[in-house]
Amino acid sequence: MSPAPAKPILLSAVQPSNRLTIGNYLGALKNWVRLQEDHDCLFFAVDLHTITVRQDPKELREQTYRAIATYIAAGVDPANATLFVQSHVPEHAELAWVLTCFSYMGELNRMTQFKDKSAKQGTNIPAGLFIYPTLMAADILLYGTQRVPVGEDQKQHLELTRDVAIRMNNLYGGDLFVVPEPYIPPVGARIMSLQDPGAKMSKSDPDPNSAVYLNDTDDQIRKKLKRAVTDSGSEVTYEDSKPGVKNLLAIQAAITGKPIPEIVASYAGKMYGHLKVDTAEIVVQELSPVRTRAEEILKDRAHLEKILQAGAERARERARKTLERVYDRIGFIPGRFR
Repeated sequence: MSPAPAKPILLSAVQPSNRLTIGNYLGALKNWVRLQEDHDCLFFAVDLHTITVRQDPKELREQTYRAIATYIAAGVDPANATLFVQSHVPEHAELAWVLTCFSYMGELNRMTQFKDKSAKQGTNIPAGLFIYPTLMAADILLYGTQRVPVGEDQKQHLELTRDVAIRMNNLYGGDLFVVPEPYIPPVGARIMSLQDPGAKMSKSDPDPNSAVYLNDTDDQIRKKLKRAVTDSGSEVTYEDSKPGVKNLLAIQAAITGKPIPEIVASYAGKMYGHLKVDTAEIVVQELSPVRTRAEEILKDRAHLEKILQAGAERARERARKTLERVYDRIGFIPGRFR
């Protein structure tokens, strides 16, 4: 009897820089639960990435714990997927330096996220913002990742990862790195701000009404969606000229799995107020059990630590093999892995 074919390797992560939002949940976590069944998945919290901007140490630590607890509460199974924190696997930082040396200034300077974030920093721009994409490339290439779920704002970083992997494969052998492919999630991958539906929902938005956070109470969720910016007119339609309405319909579709035309048809003759109330109740029903379960997990910190330790050990075993191969090919003296 022939062995079962290996599952494709898929990797994804979220920054624990602030509380996770429904955008993170629908764009990432909800998809992760489904993907873990037919992929070899690695899911982690990218705490190294967060310090490209200043963080409060206590807050960062707590948000990292909360992020992992929320992954589990949403349905990620630590026995089925490799679940860990980025800084627990030092190979990420080690490979990032190697990849930085094989990346070009022009490539990094073209990154849209660097331009956007550095513009907000003023004159003292952290170097980490500039080389952030090479750390992301290391995250991906360490594990022979074949598929990477990406939104529009991360596609450029994945393209750089592919370019650097191909460049090093040409220099040091075609089997050095697996060249990853993008996985584009279905509807709901890009949830917009409730107060500015022309912008993506952000964990760091200073307006608390712009985002539904995964630890918001039911009443907070209802109030935020009631205040959500809609559009001129009153007919519920899914079109670019109505970004606020479009966003609420996308949230419903991502949670319920119903086709958007079917949802739109159900609002024939109804007003925006009906859409807001219904969306709020759908969100409450979806997030309430996740919030409750996450709080239970956080209370048992010792158990959570065991999950993180086991996940880091599994990740390091895989990462070590890749880094050993890279170090050997580029000419480092053996010894690091003996």
